Amino acid sequence: MNQKKVHIVTLGCPKNQVDSEVLAAQLQANGYALSKTPEGADVAVVNTCGFIDAAKQESIETILQIAEQKKSGTIKKLVVTGCLVERYRKELKDGLTEVDAFFGTSELKNVLQNFGAEYKFDMIGDRVLTTPPHYAYLKISEGCDNPCSFCAIPLMRGKHASKPVEEIIRETRLLADKGVKELIVVGQDTTYYGLDIYGSRELPALLRKLDDVAGIEWVRLMYAYPAKFPEELLDAIRESRKTVKYIDIPIQHISDKLLKSMRRGISRRKLEELLHSIRDRVPGIAIRTTLIVGYPGEGEKEFEELLRFVEEFKFDRLGVFTYSVEDGTTAAILGDPVPQEEKERRQAAIMEAQRKIIAELNDKKVGTKQVVLIDSKDGGNYVGRTSHDAPEIDTEVIITSEKPLEIGSFAEVQIDDALEHDLYGTAIFKS
Repeated sequence: MNQKKVHIVTLGCPKNQVDSEVLAAQLQANGYALSKTPEGADVAVVNTCGFIDAAKQESIETILQIAEQKKSGTIKKLVVTGCLVERYRKELKDGLTEVDAFFGTSELKNVLQNFGAEYKFDMIGDRVLTTPPHYAYLKISEGCDNPCSFCAIPLMRGKHASKPVEEIIRETRLLADKGVKELIVVGQDTTYYGLDIYGSRELPALLRKLDDVAGIEWVRLMYAYPAKFPEELLDAIRESRKTVKYIDIPIQHISDKLLKSMRRGISRRKLEELLHSIRDRVPGIAIRTTLIVGYPGEGEKEFEELLRFVEEFKFDRLGVFTYSVEDGTTAAILGDPVPQEEKERRQAAIMEAQRKIIAELNDKKVGTKQVVLIDSKDGGNYVGRTSHDAPEIDTEVIITSEKPLEIGSFAEVQIDDALEHDLYGTAIFKS
């Protein structure tokens, strides 16, 4: 009897990636083989993203591409799941008749049932990693309770639901057993963790517990929401043996007018106090943020205020989205008055300012020694990251080494040169 094969395509954020990894593990335990390509697979699963217009478009295009492969007989069955389905299930069913089944974000057991598989409770926390084996995303919660006017995540992922700490520690140990050295903690609002099930924000305590998991060397914190930020978290980051001095804290904007319209629950003054407190209480920390430009009501004055703040505060890492109207959000009634061309001009202006900041920060590292996690080999060089850099989105270190380096290991590197986005260095070997 031939073993059935499944090909899983994951679009969107690391939280989606974790969902696909869990699905893959469950299917594998039910006798399915995993296929890296649609060719030869019996079933293809597209795990969609519905966050912004570009992500929705990518999801639709991917579904249509694989639907063509179904028509040609490359695959027999096409299943679509994830955030886009959660938001537009009826429209997708009506418009994509080639798809055999649609499932939302919290229907894992239904997906398995469609495959003729059963959910294996003894595998809670087990995953088939799609990242390089030395790092993994650790999703500590689902959904979000924040009322941000522009965001459709609560519509797609529901209310905030923390994962019990025992389950997180079990999953972490399983990941460590697979050789994972770096955990990247994700959730739509990681600083809310524990409030729903324990009655208090328990992220600081969780980080301290992760310190005790053998095999894990780095713990990196993403998606820290700024409003009602638990400042004891800064003590945990500073004192932790394994939590790296890095935090991702999306501020979205700095204008009081826009922060209020965005329903962010924080003022410019409070944001500035928090950001300076992070730097003061955790010396040497790298702060990453995300911004939105072109939100309704952002005139030239508000944009210039944001640009000046970026230039003055000098975030270590930064990303910028252009605003898009999301159905069902409270900001949808405001329309989309800023032309796309103007949004892109503003995005480019901020990224140009940030380019200069990154170049300046990288120049300061020249001549220093850095501990680098080796991610890959590219030709004759190795590619890695310092503790100040998350995979795929931050600065990389291009390393020359006279001896072989093991992927997933740590190396001491002398930084010899710096460009806008990359550092260049030489591996140091003790005699």
